[in-house]
Amino acid sequence: MVSFENTEIAFKSKTDSDLSRAYWLFRIIASPRVVKFGKAATNFALKAHLPINGMIKKTIFRQFCGGETIEECEKTIQHLGAFGIGTILDYSVEGKTSPEDFEKTTLEIIATLDKAKNSSYIPFAVFKVTGIAQFHILEKANDSEDALSADEKTQLDLVKSRVERICRRAHEANIPVFIDAEESWIQDIIDRITEDMMQLFNKERAIVFNTIQMYRHDRLDFLVKAIERARAGSFHYGIKLVRGAYMEKERARAQAKGYPSPIQPDKEASDSDYNSALEIILQNINILALCAGTHNEHSSLYLTKLMEKYSISPSDKRIYFAQLLGMSDHISFNLSDAGYNVAKYVPYGPVKEVLPYLLRRADENTSVAGQTGRELGLITKEKNRRKASR
Repeated sequence: MVSFENTEIAFKSKTDSDLSRAYWLFRIIASPRVVKFGKAATNFALKAHLPINGMIKKTIFRQFCGGETIEECEKTIQHLGAFGIGTILDYSVEGKTSPEDFEKTTLEIIATLDKAKNSSYIPFAVFKVTGIAQFHILEKANDSEDALSADEKTQLDLVKSRVERICRRAHEANIPVFIDAEESWIQDIIDRITEDMMQLFNKERAIVFNTIQMYRHDRLDFLVKAIERARAGSFHYGIKLVRGAYMEKERARAQAKGYPSPIQPDKEASDSDYNSALEIILQNINILALCAGTHNEHSSLYLTKLMEKYSISPSDKRIYFAQLLGMSDHISFNLSDAGYNVAKYVPYGPVKEVLPYLLRRADENTSVAGQTGRELGLITKEKNRRKASR
């Protein structure tokens, strides 16, 4: 049975200085006041054009990102690969709105697929539709594309064309690609576009993956119906299963606009649906593929037990576990050591343009109950183990 308590395995890729840097970073992140002040100071420094890139790159960027370019990520790719862990290159630049930027991002995502094709250490690619689309176009098209003007329909067609170019290159390279989930008020159009791509490219195996966020109370039903559509349409359905990352925003918008919140009533309901989804997926694994994107220890262990229950080998390529770079190494490395397929999300991009992602990571580690304390406890345990062994 896999144990997530073995810190020797969890941190075998880390030097003493790596552990010390991570320890002090998580100590800082553990304080909401410090994080709030740090965000304000960082934004001020950027607006004032102060030279803070170097400081950021040596601290939080180094912990959670692979580099500023694909080439800079090579060291991280090789390092993780040496310990049996794959890399998912995640171009994490946000906030772009021009057609030129969308084209640049499309080409960058295609470049990650080309990189993956020539590397045994990169099992997947990933992108967000909002990285190649105007948000308001997706929002207006979410309920019905009939509501779009002629110009807006042209814009949406361009979005679909960019998505198809990416998915076609993924199919040609034989590299699965995740299409990330986003806010509920643009998710329906993303789901429709994603499923259209599945019908095109998932006839033989799951190349295109949809992301299902189980913090939404309607997603278990969505999963069941998606499987039914895949069987009826004779295509494979790739699933990246996550809990989600937009809870506060979702609840606030629902309250402001006066509609029922799409969010689960509590964490227990989200956890229950996540684990139920895992079993449903494994019961239908003949036409599905799964990447369990979770930092939850119980769900990760539960999936290993389900794989044993359904006689699925730990090395079966239809099932992967995934965590973010810089977090939950006790899950990633212990699973990999036990023979399971594991990959780390490795964000990259210019420091200033990846800052929104990095600040969210800081917020997440501050707000998620027990996350930072767990990281600090494990690091401390390993530092003490190493000290005692000497």
